[in-house]
Formats: sequence, C-alpha cells, structure tokens
Amino acid sequence: MNIQRAQSVDANVRIGHIHLKVADLDRALKFYHDVLGFEITQRFGHQAAFLSAGGYHHHIGLNTWESSGGSPPAPGTTGLYHFAILYPTRATLADALRRLVSAGIEIEGASDHGVSEAIYLRDPDGNGLELYCDRPPAEWPRRANGELAMTTQPLDLESLLDELAEGPEKKS
Repeated sequence: MNIQRAQSVDANVRIGHIHLKVADLDRALKFYHDVLGFEITQRFGHQAAFLSAGGYHHHIGLNTWESSGGSPPAPGTTGLYHFAILYPTRATLADALRRLVSAGIEIEGASDHGVSEAIYLRDPDGNGLELYCDRPPAEWPRRANGELAMTTQPLDLESLLDELAEGPEKKS
C-alpha cells in the first residue's frame, strides 16, 4: 500500500463549537450560563439550548435528546477527555476562576504548560473542561531545533486571582 503524506489543513481552520449530551438541561445551563457566563442564544424547551460568548450563534450546544436522566460514561470507556475554552487574557481567565470558586465548583487541577495556563474541572455531567489562556507565541518555550517544549508545572491560582486586583487596565 502506497500511503501519501496528507497536506496540512488550512492554518485558519478552527474548532467552531462543541455539542454535549446532558442529563438535565436546566442543571447544565446553571453551570454554563450562570457560573461561566455564556449567553443563551436559543433554547428549545427542556431539550436543547445553545450558548455563546460575544454574540456568536453558538460555541456550546447542550441537549437531552439521547441522554435525559443519563449518567456520565464509566471510567475506562472511550469518548471526550475534555474540551477547552480559550480566554483572551490572563485577567479573563482569573475572572473565570473567581466565578468557579464563588459557585463552589471543584477544581481538579491547574497547570502552567509554558504556552498556556490552564484550569481543569468537570461540568455537572462529568464532562472534562479546560479553561485556559495562551501566552503570546513569541514567549512559547522551544527546544534548540525549534520544536515546542510544552511542560506541565503547577499553576499558582492565588497569583492568577491577583490579576483581578490589578484592574481592567491590566492586559495580559
């Protein structure tokens, strides 16, 4: 079999949205809308809802079509590990952390990856989330050959929350 190397995807391609099966739409909306602050752009009763940031049609879809009253996948099964929500600045990530702490949401981990800073948690249906902000590409750690040298170091959450005390003029 002759396998040819595939061409790279266009550099402007982006992941557009995620659509999650949830057990209870109202419970999921309390998390994604009330805690994280996403706007509800459309709702279909107790079956589905679409949420966004900044007026986009939707970044997150939630539905109970195949999952009403269901339970999370069992450990050891395939499926979604986590999805990531990219915050534009360190200060906006700090605000997300403040919202989580205020709502009593358990944080499973927090890491500095060199290229980004990330907070890990689960939504009410057990779906993994990564809330993160990127560092400018010029600051990304690289090996001598130019490859990325991402790491996993502990993220100082207190330092992250200090971003909020520095005020909105702080742009990181």
